[in-house]
Amino acid sequence: MTLILFLAALAGLLFVMRRESGAKHAIGVMLVVGVLSLSSSVWLSLLLFVGAAVTAAAGLPQFRMNWLTPRAFAMFKKVAPKVSDTERVALEAGTVGWDGELFTGRPDWHNLLINRHTGLSAEEQSFLDNQCTQAMAMCNSWDLAVERADLPKELWDFLKKEKFFGMIIPKEFGGLGFSAKAQTAVLQKLAANEMLMVTVGVPNSLGPGELLLKYGTDEQKAHYLPRLADGREIPCFGLTGPRAGSDATSLPDTGIVCKQEVDGKEVLGIRLNFEKRWITLAPVATVVGLAFRMFDPDGLLGETEDHGITCALIPRNTDGMEIGRRHCPIGSPFMNGPIKGKDVFIPLDYIIGGQEMAGEGWRMLVECLSVGRCITLPSGAAGAAAYAVGTAGGFTRVRRQFNTPVAEMEGVQAPLARIAGKTYIAQAAVNHTANMIDKGEKPAVPSAILKYHLTEFQRDILTDAMDVHGGKAVTLGPRNYLGIGYSSTPVSITVEGANIMTRSLMIFGQGAIRCHPYVLKELAAKDNDDIKAFDEAFFGHAGLVFGNAARAFTQALSIGKADVPFDSASRKFAQALARFSSAFGLCADAAMTTLGGELKMRELLSARLGDMLANLYLGSMVLKNWHEAQPVEGEKELMEYSMTLLLHRTEQALDEFLKNLPSRPVAIALRVITLPIGRCWAEPSDKLTSKLARAISTDTPLRSKLMAGAWTTEGEGDVPNPVAQYNSLLKDYNKAEQLYRKANKAYAKGELPMTALHPEERFEAALEAEVFSQEEADFMRQYEALVLEMLTVDDFPFDEFARNKGTLIAHNPA
Repeated sequence: MTLILFLAALAGLLFVMRRESGAKHAIGVMLVVGVLSLSSSVWLSLLLFVGAAVTAAAGLPQFRMNWLTPRAFAMFKKVAPKVSDTERVALEAGTVGWDGELFTGRPDWHNLLINRHTGLSAEEQSFLDNQCTQAMAMCNSWDLAVERADLPKELWDFLKKEKFFGMIIPKEFGGLGFSAKAQTAVLQKLAANEMLMVTVGVPNSLGPGELLLKYGTDEQKAHYLPRLADGREIPCFGLTGPRAGSDATSLPDTGIVCKQEVDGKEVLGIRLNFEKRWITLAPVATVVGLAFRMFDPDGLLGETEDHGITCALIPRNTDGMEIGRRHCPIGSPFMNGPIKGKDVFIPLDYIIGGQEMAGEGWRMLVECLSVGRCITLPSGAAGAAAYAVGTAGGFTRVRRQFNTPVAEMEGVQAPLARIAGKTYIAQAAVNHTANMIDKGEKPAVPSAILKYHLTEFQRDILTDAMDVHGGKAVTLGPRNYLGIGYSSTPVSITVEGANIMTRSLMIFGQGAIRCHPYVLKELAAKDNDDIKAFDEAFFGHAGLVFGNAARAFTQALSIGKADVPFDSASRKFAQALARFSSAFGLCADAAMTTLGGELKMRELLSARLGDMLANLYLGSMVLKNWHEAQPVEGEKELMEYSMTLLLHRTEQALDEFLKNLPSRPVAIALRVITLPIGRCWAEPSDKLTSKLARAISTDTPLRSKLMAGAWTTEGEGDVPNPVAQYNSLLKDYNKAEQLYRKANKAYAKGELPMTALHPEERFEAALEAEVFSQEEADFMRQYEALVLEMLTVDDFPFDEFARNKGTLIAHNPA
C-alpha cells in the first residue's frame, strides 16, 4: 500500500510538473496523498507534509518574497553575465518566433502551422520560369570561371535590364518588389552557377539597398534606389578587413568629424581612413557602403566623442579611395576585391539615414543580417543541392560497371540517399523560413542556423556528388559541371559569419538569451533593480526547469507523448522533436546555471547545444513542409529518412553534451532524465537508403519534385544543361536497360563476336545477328552516344595551363 501511495504521489507530481501547473497544485497532491498515507505509512505522510511546506515556502509568492526572493536576487546579481552594448544590440535585433517555442520544451505546433506557404505570385513565377532560365542559358561555367573570370557583357546587360539587382527594392522605386519566397526561389535556380548566384544575391542581401530601404533619408532613397534597381549603380558593402573579420565590432577603420574646404566653401564632414578586403562586387561597384568607427574629438557635433560604428554611402570616384583590384576567390572568381582609403573626405549627408544615424551602424547591420543570412547563402546551398540530385542521380544511373548501373551498388546508394535527404531538409528550411520573413518575422537565430547547417550540407552534398562521379568530376574542363562549384564551397562556409564561429558562438550564444522565455526578463529585472519582476521571471523559470525535466523523462519512456497535429506518417517524429525540445531546454538551463558567464568560453558545449537547437528547427521545417505539401510517390520515405537523420544528430549532440558537461553529478542526473533507456535514434536504415537512391537515379516524381526549383530546361547555343541531358536519358532508361541486357545475354551465349567489347560494337553485332531490330539498334546508337558524351572528360594541348609559355620544358624534343 505504501508503494502504491508513493507511486501515486510521484505520478501526481510528474503530471503537475509536466503541465507547469504551479506550486498550489503540487502542494495539493502532496497533502492529499499525505493524508491518505497516515494510516499505512507515517514516514511517507511526514515526508509529503514536509515537501508541501517547503514547496509553499518557496513556491507561493506571498511567502517567498519575504525571505527567498531577496537572497536569490542578490546572488543572481553577482553571477549573472554582463551583457555588453554590442551584445545587447545583437540580442535585441530581429524577432523571436518558432525558435522561441523550441526553447520552452513544449512547442505549440499551431503557431508554426498557422502560416502556410502560399507559393509565388504569377509575376514572380513568370520571372523564375523565363528571366532566370534565360540567364542560366547564358552561363557557361568554364568560360565564366576560367576563360574570362567574369560574366559576359550581354549577361551583365540582361541582369540590369531585367532588374535582377532590384528584387528587394519596391516597385515605387523601380524595383521588382519581390517577396522573400521569390528571392530564395530565384537564387536556388541560379545556384547552378556559383558566380551568377553570388553576383545577383549579394546586392539583394546585406548591402546598401536594404540599408537604404530601412534607414535611408527620403533624398537618399529617391536618388539611389531607382539607380540600384536598374543597374545604373552597382553596390558593394565594405565591412571586413585585415583585422576585423568575425569580430566585426572591432573595426579599426576611422572617420573623424572635421571641416574641409570644398569648391571654395567650408563643409562639415568626415575624414575617413580605412582598409577593407573580401568585398564582393568591389572591383565593379559604382557606390560603396562603408562601415567605420566615427569620432568627433573637437565636439563639432556635440559632446559625444566616440559615436561608434557608422555606415555611409560613398561614390566610387571619391578622391582618395583606391578600388578596382581583385581577389581570386577559390574555385569561382566572382567579383571580389579590396578597398582602401586615405584621408577620404565625405559630407555628413553621406551617412545612411543622415547625421541622426551616426553610431547606429552596428544595429543597422545586425538587423539587416538577420534577414539576409536567411536567404542568400542558404538559398544557394539548397539550389546547389537540387543540382547535385539531378547530376549525381543521372550519372550513377547511366554509368555502368560490372554490367550494371553504379546506382545499384550499395556503396554508391549511401551517398545518393544522403544527397536526397539533405536536399529535402535544405529546401524545406529555406522556403519556410522565407515564408516567415514574408509574414513579418526577422529570424535572427534561424538565420545563423540556416547559414551554418545549410552551407555545411552543401559541402557534404557536393563531396558526395564528387565521390559518385569519380574521374568525371575530378578532371576540370568545359564538360565538368561539378568541379568549379565544389571547389568554391569554402567561400559559402567562410563569408557572412565564418561557420566555426557561427556554430560555436552564435546559434546557442544568441539563442540562450534571446529565445529563452525567462533569461532576458531576469537580466532586465537585474538591470532595473526590480525585485518583483525578478521574482516572477525567476520562479517562472524554475517551473520551466521542473516541467522540462518531467516532460523529458516521461516522454523518453513513451509516457504521455506530446499531442501533435500531424498525420500518422509524421506524428512520431513530431513527438520525438517535442521530447528533445524538453531535453534541450533542460540542458540549456543546466549549462547556464552550472557554468554562468564561463559558458561563453566553453564553445564546444555551446556548439553542441546549438546543434540540438538547429536540428530541432530543421526537423520542424521538414514536418511543416510535409504537412502542407501534396506528397508524391516516394516522398514519405524521404521524409522518414530526413527526420531520422535529424533526430539521430539531435540525440548525438545531447549525448556528447552530457559526456563533456564539467559538473559530473549534474551530467549524470541529466542523463537519467533525458536518456533513461539510452540512445534510440539510429541512422536511417539501409532499406530507406536503397529506396531513395533508386528514386533520384530514375525518372520518378520524387526526383522531379526535388529538382522543381532548379535549372532543368535545355540550354541555348553553346550552353548545354547536364541536368536536362540526364533527364532525357532517364526517360528512356527502362527501354535502354532491357536492350543492354539483351545484348549482354547474347554476347554471353556466344551469339556475338568475342571482340565486340565496346557497347557500340555490341549493338552493331546484335543488329547483324538479328538480336536487335533496326529500330532497337538505331535507338541504342543515339542513346549510347549521349551516354558517352556525359562520361567523357576534357583534354587540352600540352602548353594550355602555363601562363608563362617561356617556362615550358621540352620533355620530348623532336
